[in-house]
Amino acid sequence: MKHKSATMSNATFVRPAKFYLSGFTNVPHVKYFYIFPCFVYIMTVLGNGLLLLVIYLDKTLHTPKYMTVFNLALTDLCGSTALRPKVLDTFLFDNRYIVYEACLTNMFFVWCLQSWTLVVMAYDRFIAICFPLRYHSIVTKPAIVAMLLFVWFFLLSLITCMVGLIDRLSFCGSVVIQSFYCDHGPTFRLACNDTSVNYKMGVFIFTVMLCFPPALIALTYICIAIALSRIASGKERVKAFKTCTSHLILVAIFFLPNLSTNIAALTSYIHPNARIINYTLIHTIPPLLNPLIYSLKTEEVLNSIKKICKKNGISSINLSKK
Repeated sequence: MKHKSATMSNATFVRPAKFYLSGFTNVPHVKYFYIFPCFVYIMTVLGNGLLLLVIYLDKTLHTPKYMTVFNLALTDLCGSTALRPKVLDTFLFDNRYIVYEACLTNMFFVWCLQSWTLVVMAYDRFIAICFPLRYHSIVTKPAIVAMLLFVWFFLLSLITCMVGLIDRLSFCGSVVIQSFYCDHGPTFRLACNDTSVNYKMGVFIFTVMLCFPPALIALTYICIAIALSRIASGKERVKAFKTCTSHLILVAIFFLPNLSTNIAALTSYIHPNARIINYTLIHTIPPLLNPLIYSLKTEEVLNSIKKICKKNGISSINLSKK
């Protein structure tokens, strides 16, 4: 499908006014599928919003560990909000055209920073188990803030560069994006001019965001396993390992579907609708489960929720008496 309305800066450069998102076409009963991500998005906002509020209100949670948890919840909330409402508007109400500038904005904001936040969390567990006596002197608030700020600055700079390179492309042919959002790969492949720089940038960002982090996390857990093997008591080994289980579950939920889908797409043929549904679940499930697995079920967070509720209950009673 070609869109007639396009702007031309010269005879060879074409910038379309709009792109057309073709995701979920020819999928039977697809409107019923939209109910699921809509429900999940509501639960994601509630779960991550509650976690952010609890950490903000309870000063006992203002620790390096919960600073990384706060950052994970924030990135989950931002990533879901950037993607989910637009997807529902696009397909539920059949608003499949998206303005060129809005498409680039969508492409920028859907990229998430969870992968490197999970690396920072792995670093926290590594120091806690391998250097327990030095934990509080190494893992400090300034150190975690510096690490998280570096992650945000470095990754956002890469994403800005990647999206900016789209602007140099000429789209003189089809403007149909084979995805449910302005995905980088399906978008730059529509261009008529040389896309080799865009391809290399895409591979580089894929490597930085989805290959390096699990490799670093695996390395930290090899070190943790070596440290645990030196503990004489089996009971103490199990107790130390239990502090890592929540993080390992999050790592598995985030990286395994991402890596398997991308590797399968590179090495074999995947039907576009199957790939799109896989990516929908990848963008939907982890942000929902992260606050449940890592924080809301922990005793510290549950005690903080009870304390905040009790404090607010007492305050409301005192106000009513006055």
